[in-house]
Amino acid sequence: MAEEVILLDFWPSLFGMRARIALREKGVEFEWREEDLSNKSFQLLKMNPLHNQIPVLIHNGKPVCESLIMVQYINETWGRDSTESRLLPSDPYERACARFWADYVDKKSVGRRVWLSTGEAQEAAKKDIECLKVFEGELGDKACFGGERFGCVDVSLIPFYSWFYALETFANFGMVEECPKLVAWAKRCMQRESVAKSLPDQYKLYEFLLELKKKLQAQ
Repeated sequence: MAEEVILLDFWPSLFGMRARIALREKGVEFEWREEDLSNKSFQLLKMNPLHNQIPVLIHNGKPVCESLIMVQYINETWGRDSTESRLLPSDPYERACARFWADYVDKKSVGRRVWLSTGEAQEAAKKDIECLKVFEGELGDKACFGGERFGCVDVSLIPFYSWFYALETFANFGMVEECPKLVAWAKRCMQRESVAKSLPDQYKLYEFLLELKKKLQAQ
């Protein structure tokens, strides 16, 4: 019997991008279903009744919610014994470190206040972007956050690359000048098919955020 894998998602979702990347890294075929967040489907409300949020991974009728949990579930469910596609290290300490940094990414709302705010509030919000320099320091001269192998932390952070142009435009923040190693890392990640297929165009996302900001300010 063939496996049924469905991802309930919305194209600009950073969290949905994580699930898309992880599934593609593992070579899992899945059905991508885009949700209208202003008119959420019955399936979404049923599969995530607590939060009613995307993304939701549905594997053979069973839902998995929260993007980092999804990434770990995908890692443990498909190709677990394959060293090449492993998203978390086999060593317990290294795995704990990867989970720590992935959780750190999750807790930092990188740039959200920047594009939502204006004037002095936006200037204050620019401090949110400073966490990118923390990631820059953790990356150092490594190819990926886990060393040479693309893994869980990379999957967690790379979706923010699709927001780089928006952050630079809204906050007048030079990514290349401020975080050159992070930008170089992001470009390396974009050479992976799993990432390139999962991240939207930066300009398309900027236009989406611009329109969303106008709607929110008009309310």
